[in-house]
Amino acid sequence: MVMASFVERVWQPERTHGLSRKDRLPGRYQAYVPDELGTHLPTLSPEAQQAAEEALVVLVRADERIGRRGADLNHLLIRSESISSSWIEGNRVSPKRLAIAELLNEGTRQALDVVATVHATENAIADLADPTRPITTEDLIDLQHIIEPRLPRGLRTEQNWVGGSGWSPLRADFIPPPETEVARLVEDLAHFITETEGNPAVRAAIAHAQCETIHPFIDGNGRTGRAIIHTILRRADAVRNSPIPISTVFASHTANYLAGLSSYREQPPALDDWVIAFSGAVEAAARYAIELAEDIELLDAEIFERLVAFRNHRGTRPAIPRSDAAVRRILHTLASHPVVTVGSVSSRLAISEQAAHRALTELAELGVLRRTKNQRGRLICWTADEYLELVAFPQRNRDGERSGNSPS
Repeated sequence: MVMASFVERVWQPERTHGLSRKDRLPGRYQAYVPDELGTHLPTLSPEAQQAAEEALVVLVRADERIGRRGADLNHLLIRSESISSSWIEGNRVSPKRLAIAELLNEGTRQALDVVATVHATENAIADLADPTRPITTEDLIDLQHIIEPRLPRGLRTEQNWVGGSGWSPLRADFIPPPETEVARLVEDLAHFITETEGNPAVRAAIAHAQCETIHPFIDGNGRTGRAIIHTILRRADAVRNSPIPISTVFASHTANYLAGLSSYREQPPALDDWVIAFSGAVEAAARYAIELAEDIELLDAEIFERLVAFRNHRGTRPAIPRSDAAVRRILHTLASHPVVTVGSVSSRLAISEQAAHRALTELAELGVLRRTKNQRGRLICWTADEYLELVAFPQRNRDGERSGNSPS
């Protein structure tokens, strides 16, 4: 077991043009090198152990309660999770912009970045969820590269830091281990994820905080670390139907989240405090997933009633569309596909483009769908804004809070 330590390093900026006087100064700084995790869970206080056990019970019950709606909610929750994860890092993309970018594969860099995170989270759950499959350093590198494909693939080969001005480690909030320690620590993290047994909430808390502390990549560390949470919970069979939107909770309490990570990095680490805080976030995320499922069911029923009343008012027959009618099939999938085109609906539902267009037009006239046009005035898609608003959790709950010193 290699114990946590600090390594003193010398900072000599190579480029000083345009920097403030403080950022131009050379100096010495302390880089934090965490303990290796090994493959056994540490002993926790009774309070921390109880908190983790209660969180696991709530998590399992929530997953069971969502049950059959899990397949419908899966992508919606991942989208919510990825939006929130990006909000933690100051990348504020709206659910609507994200959904349009995802469907059309075009949009702002911020939106496309979050789309990549959505797919990375899905890949993490699908590819790494098998508990018989060992997790390796290469798997974690691949996960990060999906999230940040524009960066060179691989572990960082230079010192990085978190917070401060961004130009000098001398003014940083936290300095991760030197680049020479990264490969060893990531390999240890991969072994921990693969081999450690015990409460999955505790395992996820430790693995996530360790990844954030190592900060093994130039960018994408926070999103990679939060994808690891889902991987561990799925590998442990703690969730079966859908991921929990824990980043949504972190995003609504960013200051508490960052404070929790700081406590993990104390000397000695305040592990009990971090596990208790993380367990509370797990419980809140599980409750949010249930609320989202219930909100979707209520909205589905409300919109269907509006559709029947609309068709009655217009004299459309039958007023209650058949279960195989295009308009009804589209309504049933708006939660998971809140942005649509004639082509996407035609392909997904295996119906003609004419039938898709008629159904979409009817839903637009009902007010369920809104037409979105490009700068030239050409219709590019329809959006179900009422469903998109359901995943705007960070925007509704953060009250403008934003952390400039968030993990990358």
